[in-house]
Amino acid sequence: MNYRVMIADDHPLARKAIRLLLEQEAGFEIVAEALDGEQAIEMCSKHQPDLVLMDIRMPVMSGLEATRKIKQLYPHTRIVMLSVSDDVADLFTAIQNGAQGYLLKNMDPDEWMVYLKGLLDDNSEISRGMADRLFQLFRSSSRQAESLAKPSGLSPREVEILSCVSSGQSNKQIAEQLIITENTVKNHIKNILAKLELDNRVQLTAYAIRHGLTHFSQNNDNK
Repeated sequence: MNYRVMIADDHPLARKAIRLLLEQEAGFEIVAEALDGEQAIEMCSKHQPDLVLMDIRMPVMSGLEATRKIKQLYPHTRIVMLSVSDDVADLFTAIQNGAQGYLLKNMDPDEWMVYLKGLLDDNSEISRGMADRLFQLFRSSSRQAESLAKPSGLSPREVEILSCVSSGQSNKQIAEQLIITENTVKNHIKNILAKLELDNRVQLTAYAIRHGLTHFSQNNDNK
């Protein structure tokens, strides 16, 4: 199947570069382009894209605010933020507003495609770099003072899978480690998201790091 994609970026060269990148890959169809956040909302209503690639900094309305409004109107639309900076404050706001991912514009094009295809197949892993930035953010935040008790309602297996997700593992890697099928991993992740009332793997990672449910965060605490 083809995934319908909208590009929201106020820079024409950036839009052109992203379009050329996606048009070289099978499975992507560019259905709309937007020049600012307000236009992105309008184009979403008109074209109903599966994926929005959203620049953070845009005139009229920022990509972060547009993301929040689009997720309220069209919760199943996947949104990946685009930025030239890995500022943790932007990353945290993007997560809060419902973004599924966060890509740096200067990343290798092959990395972009691997990430986007994984995201659309519900198999995208959180990069170690993103996990590191999330951990640093929560460690320095007053939110880190929240209880680190394991969340009620999750089974031991679900806690184990949550830890694997937050450490940057894909569904395939988790399945191999726990000796279960990828479909079983996907079902567990869907159940965890429902129980914790979260929307995506990025939010799962933030939750796990905040509650001390990842080996990654524990290793950093020991540094």
